[in-house]
Amino acid sequence: MLPLVGLLFCMLSLIALPVSAENTLNQDQVEIPAFSKAQLGQILFFDTNLSKNRSQSCATCHNPDHAFIDDRDSKVDGMVSQGDDLTKFGDRNTPTASYANKIPRITRSDTGVFKGGLFFDGRQRDLAGQAGEPLLNPVEMGMGSKTEVVGRLLENTFYEQAFKDVYGDAVFDDVERAYEAMTDSIAEFEKSDFFSPFDSKYDRYLRNEVEFTRLESLGEALFFSQQFTNCNRCHQLKAFPKSRGETFTNYQYHNLGVPKNERVRAMNGLGADYVDRGLLEHPRIDDPNQAGKFKVSTLRNVAVTGPYMHNGVFKDLRTVVLFYDKFNNSTRTINPETGKPWRKPEVDQNLALEEEEFKARALTDEQVDALVAFMKTLTDQRYEHLIDSKKEQ
Repeated sequence: MLPLVGLLFCMLSLIALPVSAENTLNQDQVEIPAFSKAQLGQILFFDTNLSKNRSQSCATCHNPDHAFIDDRDSKVDGMVSQGDDLTKFGDRNTPTASYANKIPRITRSDTGVFKGGLFFDGRQRDLAGQAGEPLLNPVEMGMGSKTEVVGRLLENTFYEQAFKDVYGDAVFDDVERAYEAMTDSIAEFEKSDFFSPFDSKYDRYLRNEVEFTRLESLGEALFFSQQFTNCNRCHQLKAFPKSRGETFTNYQYHNLGVPKNERVRAMNGLGADYVDRGLLEHPRIDDPNQAGKFKVSTLRNVAVTGPYMHNGVFKDLRTVVLFYDKFNNSTRTINPETGKPWRKPEVDQNLALEEEEFKARALTDEQVDALVAFMKTLTDQRYEHLIDSKKEQ
């Protein structure tokens, strides 16, 4: 983590309560050290005071101890996140913040292919834009306005001084300026190597520090083979396989034919008739050919960041591989998690089944296991113990 941080928990305890006659003196007596933008952002990332009921922070849904996902127990088993009021639920699975600092801004090619952008529909162009949304979302942190958020910052003399030190004395003269400073500092923290260490077994393997097992090696060969799986057609950014710094996504958009998560819809109140149109939910995209398409997720830490798909409908990583295999394997008719046939797509237009990237050979059970074994090697070193803990569950 960033070197602030013998100081982090001290600072968090200092800002945990609003300023009052009772605690103002103590805060005024504390000498606030100079902070960088990233260090200030780190403190903000963990501050529950920035939610309506003062119970939820960025880290609540992006837990750094669990690959930056929401690993809390809930009535929907982590498929989607529960809001600050403990009654509302979202409709999309909370994506990992791991390696989000590598996501490019959204662009559209001459052939109409979209790439990049934050969130599953690319609606925010950068980390700062993404950081500003959850605070004001009534289903998430629930603050009523930017003015309210800035007011929470000003409740604490620590923030008042730290923001002025980092962004200038006039930072609080304008609400928009103060809010942008807050989201900018959170983004600077998220740009740090703490979120993208590139130290998985796969990375160590590329540096000749470790060897793969037979099953992992088979999975690697299958993954990068365009004669068998085509996995890397969507899950490779670099020009060549086995390149260092690979994020295992090309950040493009596809409609995989994912079914509705009926359990989530029953809980969040959107109802059975609601349809998540994916990229078409982007406020500046109205092309019906984008309906049902969602951004390809990174496979970094994928073994420990379930549930899977944009709506958390699948619990197990092996199920996801079987779901893909059913495109090309007529024997894969049953969802192993339900014991029933795969349900129909939520959006049955623009299906990836018709795209070249998804034409591949049928997989054997051993090949499915090999792909899962390979994807486990993409887990950051500090999260590798979570793979073993999942086996025990």
